[in-house]
Amino acid sequence: MDRITTTATPVAPFDFDLTAGYHTYFRGRYGTDSLDGGVYRRLLDLGDKLALVSVKSTGSIASPELSIEVQGDNLSPHDVVGASKQVMWVLGGEQDLAPFYAQAESDPVLANVVNNFYGLHLPHTTTVFEALVLAILGQQIATTVARIIRTLLIETYGLSQTFDDGLHFAFPRPQSLHAASVEDLRQLKLSQRKAEYVKGVAAAALDGSGWLEDLQGLDDAEVVSQVTELRGVGHWTAQWVLVRALGRLDAFPSGDLALQRAISNLYFNGAKLSAAQIEEFSQRWSPFRTYATAYLFTALRAGMA
Repeated sequence: MDRITTTATPVAPFDFDLTAGYHTYFRGRYGTDSLDGGVYRRLLDLGDKLALVSVKSTGSIASPELSIEVQGDNLSPHDVVGASKQVMWVLGGEQDLAPFYAQAESDPVLANVVNNFYGLHLPHTTTVFEALVLAILGQQIATTVARIIRTLLIETYGLSQTFDDGLHFAFPRPQSLHAASVEDLRQLKLSQRKAEYVKGVAAAALDGSGWLEDLQGLDDAEVVSQVTELRGVGHWTAQWVLVRALGRLDAFPSGDLALQRAISNLYFNGAKLSAAQIEEFSQRWSPFRTYATAYLFTALRAGMA
């Protein structure tokens, strides 16, 4: 097995531990991703092979640098470059937070949150397919339950490989989930409808046109229009596709109950607000509502909201 190390330089400020922690929901391991002993790991599917990336910080928040070790069988230079680019995308390493931080200074509440989580970048999924499946699995259920279901799905249908530190799983390919029956998926605690939705997304990913992974050239409204044609994909899920899969700056899942709670607690003394009211209030953060969302979620998870 090959083991090749390279480096990457994220855009400062970049807090590696905070960003990787956010990506693993501050649980150490979440789905395909783990953070243990200051090392972030993910098994990447490069198409013709699997590659385990192990990333650690060798710099600082103000002057970041990452050491990226890539392990796999018969790795080519192209494989190493591709794996490094993927992990930089997953960790949001190329995001420039400066314009968002400048805007946040005019909002004392958000400015305080930013100060507490300075250098947090917003992680991404590797594909639109992954973002859609994860969002569907998380619809209208508690985070802890969603974590269990996501883990079961990944460990049942994802490709796996054993490395020195143990067994790792990649996110399932569309072919695997499409081949599974609804009954098979229900064994993993999915509801009947969610099982059908997941199979529908897998079918869309395999339809031959490639449209699902070719959304980057569309504007936000066009992306939402296209993905909501899929059964089980509404506005909330579409917004998470913009945030997690496409890296859009001004997405905002106004119907997210946790996000509503964070805004209510931080800005309105706990008063309940509707999705429409939250949507209107969020305009103060435009055109950086995606980053505002990430920071508000982090505040909620940290007990600040």
